[in-house]
Amino acid sequence: MQQLMRALGVFSVFCMLLVLLGGALVTKTDSGAGCGTTWPLCHGEFLPQDLSKDTLIEWSHRSISAYTGIIVGIFSVWAFVRFRSKEARLLSILSVFFLVLQALIGAGAVVWGQSDFILALHFGISLVSFSSTLLLTLFVFENTSTKPRRLVSIPHGMRKELVWLMVYLYAVVYSGAFVRHIGASIVCQGYPFCSNEGGILPTNMYEWVHMGHRAAAGLFFLWLLFFLIRTWRKSDVSKSVKWILTLAFMFVSLQVISGALIIITLLSLSISLLHALFISCLFGTLSYLLLLSYRSYRVEKAERKAA
Repeated sequence: MQQLMRALGVFSVFCMLLVLLGGALVTKTDSGAGCGTTWPLCHGEFLPQDLSKDTLIEWSHRSISAYTGIIVGIFSVWAFVRFRSKEARLLSILSVFFLVLQALIGAGAVVWGQSDFILALHFGISLVSFSSTLLLTLFVFENTSTKPRRLVSIPHGMRKELVWLMVYLYAVVYSGAFVRHIGASIVCQGYPFCSNEGGILPTNMYEWVHMGHRAAAGLFFLWLLFFLIRTWRKSDVSKSVKWILTLAFMFVSLQVISGALIIITLLSLSISLLHALFISCLFGTLSYLLLLSYRSYRVEKAERKAA
């Protein structure tokens, strides 16, 4: 049963990635209205007769999301019942809650329409649901292994900075989603500056939003780079934490490269989907570090009480 539970967890994470990429595909191809204004049916039908590109993309995304909801629901309930840990039960609840929430936001956008500010939340909420499922899967692997779980050491200052990194990353993700929803993905065709009409500064609201996202993403890249360098110099940080943080930096590097290629290739669909994939991996990796940070805090707190 343990092997089956592990396999279900891995499959749940894979399905959540498909949901994230499917949502990105719907946004990038502007297929959100592919099923009309009916939800969860498509043009009022379970199997739509219209097989246009937009309808096929939107219907496929809805179908995969519904299937994923069932898989993640089964896995989360199983983990909730199997483990008495507060950590496992919280992750189980978060996985289902945010999956349902992002589905409801998507449904609201179809039936009633939503502002770009609300729609930009959709991808960020999906990221939280994906990360919760990923962390729950890692918890299952840790607690069904024959080897005892190793506690890692993360000092207080680093834990605090990790929290702010995640908060800032979420803001960067939101700004990127907002850029896509207002149609400003390639309004600046130069890189790293806007470089439209011979100038390097933005000249309208769309260009300012686009360049604001670039600046925010660049600042996050530099912050994570210096954070990584400082972490490797610390002797009181577990080596596993250093390598996980290194993996996160690899993902943010790929994210920056793919973002530049989106401009160079004028919104290539494959590059755009890779862009969404890399941010998902980055967010999941840093979420795991945040979980390890919380565990380190609990151990430190228990040791202080014992003393």
